[in-house]
Amino acid sequence: MTDQTPITGYVQEIEQQVLGTLLFGGDFRKVMGSLREDHFVHDLHRILYKAIATAYERFGSATVPSVVKLLPEDTSTAFMAKTGHSAAGYMASLCEFNVTGNIGLERMAKAVIEQWARLKSAEIASSFQAAANDPNADPRKLIQTVSNDLDLVAAEMRSGPRRKTRMSLSHAAGNAFAAAKEASQRGHGLTGITWGLTDVNSLTGGIQRRDLTLVGARPSMGKTTLGLSTAIKAAKSGAGVGFISLEMDADKLAARAISDIAFDWNLKVPYADVIRGKVGDQDLDHLINATKDLDRLPILIEEQSGLSMTDIRVKAEAMMEDMQKHGSSLDLLVIDHLGLIKPSGRYSGNRVQEISEMTAGLKQLAREYGIAVMLLSQLNRGVESRDSKVPQLSDLRDSGSIEQDADTIIFLYREAYYLERDKSGDQEKQQARTERLIDCENKLEFIIAKQRNGPIRSVDLFVEIACSAVRNGAKQWH
Repeated sequence: MTDQTPITGYVQEIEQQVLGTLLFGGDFRKVMGSLREDHFVHDLHRILYKAIATAYERFGSATVPSVVKLLPEDTSTAFMAKTGHSAAGYMASLCEFNVTGNIGLERMAKAVIEQWARLKSAEIASSFQAAANDPNADPRKLIQTVSNDLDLVAAEMRSGPRRKTRMSLSHAAGNAFAAAKEASQRGHGLTGITWGLTDVNSLTGGIQRRDLTLVGARPSMGKTTLGLSTAIKAAKSGAGVGFISLEMDADKLAARAISDIAFDWNLKVPYADVIRGKVGDQDLDHLINATKDLDRLPILIEEQSGLSMTDIRVKAEAMMEDMQKHGSSLDLLVIDHLGLIKPSGRYSGNRVQEISEMTAGLKQLAREYGIAVMLLSQLNRGVESRDSKVPQLSDLRDSGSIEQDADTIIFLYREAYYLERDKSGDQEKQQARTERLIDCENKLEFIIAKQRNGPIRSVDLFVEIACSAVRNGAKQWH
């Protein structure tokens, strides 16, 4: 961008305010985590911001003389040609834009990013229009390309949390005491959202707001079952719940929910029968009566597949607005599952970096809006090659970033699943396997593999996979 060929819609004063403030007493640390030189539209402003950043890195501050020394040698002619001033003279003129100082610096930096995003979006739209006018263009590729480009722009706009981030230790302690007192008054010791499972609540204090909780397991272990059953119990307790399913249709999730709720009424109707219409009239009437209050629960389901992190954020914000209209709030967001989230084009197939971007984005979403995020995830196939199939942290797909970003990591394990499929051994071993299967048929191991603020333990739960029901310990259901 130059003064001779201005971009429509570009307001250079937005960028000048940030540069003027940083050159004349502004604290670079306030913007260094969010604002980059690429966010400046004016080419000379990009050069200035890079030099300012270098000055702060080397000297701890930026003044006009120090920044001038760090400018590339060939920029003096460009400044004179485009601004009518030398580099030092142009920077000196920016003093008049230092109006609010440090107080407004973060707001001004956000305005720079938003202007960049607006103009970048216009550029993408213009390119899209030109490409779409080509009769030979593939509309699917066009849409995919523009979606990826806009996804990258949206990712750049994700700034830090909207809440107050700085407070005294005593103030933070007051918040902790208030949460503990509220949990004590409720009589359940919960500082978070209920799992609906007594022993699990006791060990975790509930699903914590502003935390990322990951539930990992191999297929058929019960990830969706636990996620949906927890969502229902949380909603019954009054928490607003959003369930984003990238794999399963909403009607199939509803069938699972019906079977789960009916289970408490001693109606053991497999959800597969509900889906296939194999429920008799009498059982159907019972199911309707048992689940008549289902529509009153504050649960919203999003069934769209192929969502990117930007899409998930948009869906979550839409859920928040919808719940606010009905007098509630979004407290828990369940996402099923990590492996189906569409990566952005930023890392071009580098799966470790793609996963890192996703988990970091979900962690940021939880912190920014003060909600609990439960992320379901499949584990590596390496589990199947071991004698012991009990999951461990190294089984996380493309782990490292997952283990780092997640505040709590839960693994699910059903021994019965493997016993049912093991046909090896002689008759005596088969008999022993059958007896063992009877003992653990409804046992689900809830393994707390990581918890920042609690113990690492394993809890035995009752599960009826066919009815999508997870309940307290198996001994209570025999």
